[in-house]
Amino acid sequence: MKLSHLAETLIGSEIIKLAADIKEKQAKGEKIYNFTIGDFDPKVFPIPEAFEQEIINAYKEHLTNYPPADGILELRQAVGKFIAEREGLTYDPAKEIVISCGGRPIIYATFRTIVDRGEKVVYATPSWNNNHYTHFLEAEHVVLETTPENNFMPTAAELKPLLKGASLLALCSPQNPTGTAFSKQQLEEICDLVLAENKSRGADEKPLYVLFDQMYWVLTFGNTEHYNPVTLRPEMRDYTLFIDGMSKAFAATGVRVGWALGPAPVIAKMKAILSHVGAWSPMAEQKAAARYLVQKENVDAYLKHFKAEVEERLVKFYEGFEALKKEGHKVDAIAPQAAIYLTVKLDLAGKKTADGTVLADQAAVTSYILNEAKLALVPFNAFGAAKNSPWYRLSVGTCVKEEIPAVFAQLRQALAQLV
Repeated sequence: MKLSHLAETLIGSEIIKLAADIKEKQAKGEKIYNFTIGDFDPKVFPIPEAFEQEIINAYKEHLTNYPPADGILELRQAVGKFIAEREGLTYDPAKEIVISCGGRPIIYATFRTIVDRGEKVVYATPSWNNNHYTHFLEAEHVVLETTPENNFMPTAAELKPLLKGASLLALCSPQNPTGTAFSKQQLEEICDLVLAENKSRGADEKPLYVLFDQMYWVLTFGNTEHYNPVTLRPEMRDYTLFIDGMSKAFAATGVRVGWALGPAPVIAKMKAILSHVGAWSPMAEQKAAARYLVQKENVDAYLKHFKAEVEERLVKFYEGFEALKKEGHKVDAIAPQAAIYLTVKLDLAGKKTADGTVLADQAAVTSYILNEAKLALVPFNAFGAAKNSPWYRLSVGTCVKEEIPAVFAQLRQALAQLV
């Protein structure tokens, strides 16, 4: 059966493939510590109680009709107030904010609004789905593979030779999958590159736009601070599209409320595209979000508790990997900075198992850790990194913290069997 070129060449989600292996083992009764998904177990991390009640109230009020394609004005106003108070960004709810059912549709709309077939999209790896969105548009992939020395964040020096003639630079901070974030200086230098590139272009040329995914921006830990292009360089306002929403900040991935902020002419075209796709957030959830986001005390209380719980898990995993490293095992981790992810290293390719089998590559390492330690992690190659990369994403969104000691007991045993 002949299908479209896109359908026949699109690569399926590597994470979903791994999930199928995990589900098969779980169906057989195996206890798997599944830290692969960028999601939350609602039993561990429920959405805010006040938000939940507002959703129930909205359904009881029979708010189940179509919402406006760009989101109800009340929610756009609440988002504008939330961002202004907490991040110092001022955007017009009428013209510069659009609501969608989570981040994916507005990321797609951003790509579709800005990039034409054959144009350059610059993105770093590992990163979430930039490769697939670029493929959707049949655009040119301009890929920068980042390094652990820079916490897997792209630097201005690395990006500088790649930006000439590009239409879109896709950035994410805090980053999925790494759980790391831009420092102030790193992001300032990148913004300066973008501004210089745009000044070099003629009035009739398309500027270089920046997609800035900050879906995890409220989840920063320790001394990590979140920075954004427009606050650091106000001139970036004309070129920056923010991706944001409720999904990760409030453990509300299934509630499907996301938004984009950006220049009015670009947002207007994104609204038009989304109106045809029909990717709006449900009316009741929009009304509930509008009512909840302005409840400052409730929001503050929830975020304080939520962040502490996430950070506790990340720190415990980091300390566990540090202990294994000190014991001589070939593992490592980057100290927690943000989001719900820990970057960990399992540099085990070439090791032999107890039965003499050689772990020939990272796929074999991933399989061994899943089978012997019952630990499921996502290799960075699922996010566009090199296939031989020994680095992994560990997500704590489903982690029961009382189980962490058992996780390390099994991992330690599995590592001890390798020679």
